[in-house]
Amino acid sequence: MSVSTNTQSKLPLRAPFWAQILAGLVLGVLLGWLARSQDLSWLVTTLEKVGGTFIGLLKLAVAPLVFFAILVSITNLRKVNNAARLASRTLLWFMITSLIAVAIGLVIGLVTNPGAGTGLTPADGAEPENTGSWIDFLTGIVPTDVITPFTELNVLQIVFMAAVAGVAALQLGEKAQPILTLSESVLELLQKALWWVIRLAPLGTVGLIGNAIATYGWDLIGKYATFTADIYAGCLLVLFGVYPALLATVAKVNPVQFFKGAWPAIQLAFVSRSSVGTMPLTQKVTERLGVPKEYASFAVPFGATTKMDGCAAIYPAIAAIFVAQIFDIRLGVGDYLLIAFVSVVGSAATAGLTGATVMLTLTLSTLGLPMEGVGLLLAIDPILDMIRTATNVAGQALVPVVVSAREGLLDREAYDSVHASPVDEPRKVAVAA
Repeated sequence: MSVSTNTQSKLPLRAPFWAQILAGLVLGVLLGWLARSQDLSWLVTTLEKVGGTFIGLLKLAVAPLVFFAILVSITNLRKVNNAARLASRTLLWFMITSLIAVAIGLVIGLVTNPGAGTGLTPADGAEPENTGSWIDFLTGIVPTDVITPFTELNVLQIVFMAAVAGVAALQLGEKAQPILTLSESVLELLQKALWWVIRLAPLGTVGLIGNAIATYGWDLIGKYATFTADIYAGCLLVLFGVYPALLATVAKVNPVQFFKGAWPAIQLAFVSRSSVGTMPLTQKVTERLGVPKEYASFAVPFGATTKMDGCAAIYPAIAAIFVAQIFDIRLGVGDYLLIAFVSVVGSAATAGLTGATVMLTLTLSTLGLPMEGVGLLLAIDPILDMIRTATNVAGQALVPVVVSAREGLLDREAYDSVHASPVDEPRKVAVAA
């Protein structure tokens, strides 16, 4: 009897997480096509509600998750030898990979001329309601109160407050231990709740992809064919060209193992379009790839709010060229250098949220390009944001692996043996040491 019960407890067999996401993608495309071709408004509304609810659940925990993740990650550095060296190496590799990504974006944009032959004119653009500037970026880091950043989801200000609190806790030492214990417990609670949301990702995929197809259709993608192809080509080149090369030559590890371990997070990022929402899964797969927990708990939250190769490097580089061509403005070498500078220094402006409009407006304002150019790209943004966010998250997992390997901290046995997605296994909540 017990044998029968045990056998039944293992049934039904659950498909791997990647297969569930893939099935959601296929079903979403089919339902979106059906809704658009048959003009089924009720189906469009249903898909919109399903996808919107999934994103809403992810965003619900963003503000407290970012605050406690950054606070705990900074204080966890005290458990790591050469913490300052690790932090500086992490930032350095963030910058190096961003420079490579923006260079690839510029080359692709210059070769393909994405703004030519689109039929779009300056009159098609509309100036966005919210724009970014260096003054806004610098003054916007410091909040005027402690409540507004959480209610308005200003992630950059939340990161600032968490960093200040983390450094203060380190200075206080043992006196701050009760606060740190509480923060670690709250972080575990938030991550546990987000795991439940992450398990709903296949269902969310149906709604998000289906709504995108039903709302935008293929005509819109065709109108922006070159630009869309450029963004996807640039991101895929970084994702499957630059990253594997860095893993093989700098970290001296097998790139296939990296993608085998990191793929669940990359998939979720593609669907959710949120680096912060994917952060718990990104941290889990990074640890499974052999990166020490204490270092991963710093590098991944830090990367989720500042490391944006897709949104802050490839996209603004190609988009700036696109807008300049639409408005018949010639860019020079100095302008391309400015794009690279903005990509490396201003990437925190995207702050891990859905979309990269703030980063684009920051780039355009720095170059002196018309803000109406943003309006030309808003319609196609959700389609582009999927591959951009997937590239972001892959980079957020890559850098800790590279730094750990170079510093001799990487558990190479764990890296070489990684095989399964954490969401394919019974959830085990790790208690912070």
